[in-house]
Amino acid sequence: MGRFLLVDDNRAFAENLAEILEDAGHVARVVGSGEEALTAVRAERYDVLITDMRMPGMSGASVVHHLRQLDPGLAAIIITAHPGEVELERAMDAGVLAVLPKPVPMRALVELLTQARRDGLVVLVEDDPHLLDNLTEVLRGRGFTAVSARSVPEVERLGAVSPFAALVDLRVPGGPDGEALRRVRERFPGLTPFVVTAHPDALPGDFDGRLIRKPFDTGVLLAALEQLHRSRP
Repeated sequence: MGRFLLVDDNRAFAENLAEILEDAGHVARVVGSGEEALTAVRAERYDVLITDMRMPGMSGASVVHHLRQLDPGLAAIIITAHPGEVELERAMDAGVLAVLPKPVPMRALVELLTQARRDGLVVLVEDDPHLLDNLTEVLRGRGFTAVSARSVPEVERLGAVSPFAALVDLRVPGGPDGEALRRVRERFPGLTPFVVTAHPDALPGDFDGRLIRKPFDTGVLLAALEQLHRSRP
C-alpha cells in the first residue's frame, strides 16, 4: 500500500486520481496548493508526491524543492502543460521520477505511481548521452528516480539530494580517471557506489563499492540496485 499526496488546484482531476488510487488499496490525500502540501508533509509521511506545475502561489517546482527539504526520501512526479519551462530544471536537479504532459495519460500515470519507490534516488555520472538516457528510463521503469552529471564539475553542481546509490563511470570529462568517483564519495559519504568502466585497473586502491564492467547486463545492475534498496536500514 502506498501513500500519495496530490497537489493540484484542479480539484476534479486530483480527486479522480485519488479515487483510482484508493480503489487499488492505496491512501491518497488531495490538497489545492503548495502551502497546504507543506502542512500535510509536516503532519504525515508520504511515499510519492504528484504536483501540477502551474498553480496560484507556489509552483510545482517550488513544491518539490521545499518538500524535499522536509522529506528527502519523497518520490516526486510533476504534471505540466508547459514542458519547456525553465523552472522545471530546478525540479529536475532535485530529482523527479517523471515530468508528464497534460492531458495526463491516466493509465500510464497510475502505473508509474504504483511502481515509484520511496528513498529510491540514484545519482548517475555518465558522459555518454545515449547510455545516460537509457539508464534513466530503465531505472524509472523500476520506480527509481535518477539525477545525472555528465562531468566532474557537474558532480559538484548536483542539487541537495539524498541518493541511496550512485552509478559512476570511472572516465568522464573534467578530471583524471576516478576523479568523479572521488567527488561522489566525498559528497555522499556512506553511499554505495557502482562503478561502470572498461578500465578496472584505474580503480583506486581503497575502492569499496561494486564494479560493473562495460559492456554490462542491465538486468544484473537492476537486480543489484533492487537488492541494495531492500537492504536499507
